[in-house]
Amino acid sequence: MGKPSTQTSERPSIAADPAWRTASRLHRGVNIVGYDPLWDDAQKARFKPRHFRIIKQGGFDFVRVVLQSFKHMDAEYRLDPKWLATLDGVVKDATAAGLSVILDEHDFNLCSEAPDACEPKLIAFWEQVGARYRDAPDTVLFELLNEPHAPLDGPRWNSMLSRLIPVVRATNPGRTLVIGPTRWNNLDELPGLELPKSDRNILVTFHSYEPFRFTHQGAPWASEAAGLKDVPFTSADEARIKADYDKVGAWSRANDRPVLMGEFGAYEKSGTPIEARVRYTATVRREAEAHGFPWAYWQFDSDFILYDIDKDRWVEPIRKALVPTRR
Repeated sequence: MGKPSTQTSERPSIAADPAWRTASRLHRGVNIVGYDPLWDDAQKARFKPRHFRIIKQGGFDFVRVVLQSFKHMDAEYRLDPKWLATLDGVVKDATAAGLSVILDEHDFNLCSEAPDACEPKLIAFWEQVGARYRDAPDTVLFELLNEPHAPLDGPRWNSMLSRLIPVVRATNPGRTLVIGPTRWNNLDELPGLELPKSDRNILVTFHSYEPFRFTHQGAPWASEAAGLKDVPFTSADEARIKADYDKVGAWSRANDRPVLMGEFGAYEKSGTPIEARVRYTATVRREAEAHGFPWAYWQFDSDFILYDIDKDRWVEPIRKALVPTRR
């Protein structure tokens, strides 16, 4: 990635700290398969095993696998064996392509709307997945839950984590966990995130979609931005991104925790000029790397598109904003 990571270069004890070692191996990632028919019918999958090699060749070194598992559980919260077999294939193929893998439990809306109903499902998920992947290589990471938000607020999330982390550690004592704060993994909520002080194998994550009016303009699910159009990306926006990442970097140093930026991107069906989206994408990537944060772009396929599966080619302006030169 060019110059050494600022997260790691200031820490002479990195060799003894597993989360920092994990962070030093991760650089450029992409979110994948969250909304792919793959999970219901492999014959209808848009994403194919060969796409892992394409991702690696495109300059990326890890994937964040977006998992919506609750709908694949029975009444006793047991995961469908067919779904698990599909997941096995994803992990195997990604690993064979030379990619690290983050398994991200992504039922964030269901969990946030009803935390009490979610908690036993989330525990059951990590009991089963933890046992299944206990012998997986250390290039496989577990992200306990994407973007918790109210009513799954800070105190309730911290309480849930106090139960979830021991569940995972029972089968995976040496696995790197990925955990973020509430309010949609908002960087301003990092100070309220409570993690076990003795557990030094946690990679803390945040998501970065500011300026939201720009990145989500025209997005039908974002009520405050759905009607917006022609919102520019400005030099003031660039300055804000740098200032935000300065805050995250300061938190990382103060708490001796490495940081992953797990999502960023700009909605591509809004009609926003690609030149503006490229400038935004390049700015975020550049600032993340300058601050030493590995990152994962949202997303490979679908509505923040990086790779056009129908045309079987990269959206090159966006890919080049993420990977300025091929490795």
